[in-house]
Amino acid sequence: MTTAVLVMAYGTPTGKEDVETFYTDVRRGRPPSEEQLSDLVRRYDAIGGISPLNERTVDQVDALQRALEAEAPGRFVTYYGAKHARPKIEEVVADIANDGISSMIGVVLAPHYSVLSVGDYIERAAAAAARHDLRAEFVMRWGDDEALVALLAARVAEALDELGGPPATTEVVFTAHSLPTRVLELGDRYPDELLSTASLVARRAGLTRFRTGWQSAGRTPEPWLGPDLLQLMATVAAEGVTHLVVCPAGFTSDHLEVLYDLDIEARVRAHELGLGFVRTRSLNDDPELGRLLARHVVALVPSLDARCTPDTRPQQPASAAQSNTASRAKGRPS
Repeated sequence: MTTAVLVMAYGTPTGKEDVETFYTDVRRGRPPSEEQLSDLVRRYDAIGGISPLNERTVDQVDALQRALEAEAPGRFVTYYGAKHARPKIEEVVADIANDGISSMIGVVLAPHYSVLSVGDYIERAAAAAARHDLRAEFVMRWGDDEALVALLAARVAEALDELGGPPATTEVVFTAHSLPTRVLELGDRYPDELLSTASLVARRAGLTRFRTGWQSAGRTPEPWLGPDLLQLMATVAAEGVTHLVVCPAGFTSDHLEVLYDLDIEARVRAHELGLGFVRTRSLNDDPELGRLLARHVVALVPSLDARCTPDTRPQQPASAAQSNTASRAKGRPS
């Protein structure tokens, strides 16, 4: 039986002509002002014209497919669906159904669960699956995975070696994308999950100083989770910190929130504060990331199979499904 694996990510425009459409989608159908649009275009220009997120995500999907094939040959075929760009999550779920597959497992390329982040992806995918009579299971979170902890700890150690600051005045800040503080009223454990990842990585890397912070908050009137990284940098400098490593533990690849918000904006702030500054390398298409995600996907197979009855299991051979969907797994938003 072939099982589709729906890999979900934020999405990004593929060119400047797509930026306004993308930004409007992010804003739930409200077009941005000319000033807001110009600011976003300026940020893209600063990192080379456009975000590499599409390419990085395609690489990650390919890495996951290879890992799944090693775990269970012929069982899985990967698809990519984006939240705010094409191919949209709902479009890809329809593709899965049209390809004759009747069960899927969804996974979001973000390790920490929040109802406003990972939960939103899952809700959309689950609703689309129900419309097409697809059985669906979802990987909810993977921030405490030992392999992720090892990957991040190695990158922190690498960054500390590059920075070369004295341990007593070197701080490591683990960041994730900020969310509106109303998630806390919902009992959301998103901040706790980031702290758990940070604590595990710190223990493995033998850190003497670390904390968590938030970055890339939306430009809306409502309050967002803090402390914001740029404000936190001023705080640690005032406390006597001289060197700073930022580990964007909530992100899996290079994209605007890493390449601009950290590599440009935070680096400039560090220079202003007299802080030595290094950002840890992104996971991107590290094969171990593909393998750890594959293990979480495979772990859901028993519960997915338990919901199948002999007369409802799809009969399409795995090879046919892979042939039909190979281009979609590598496809970029159109």
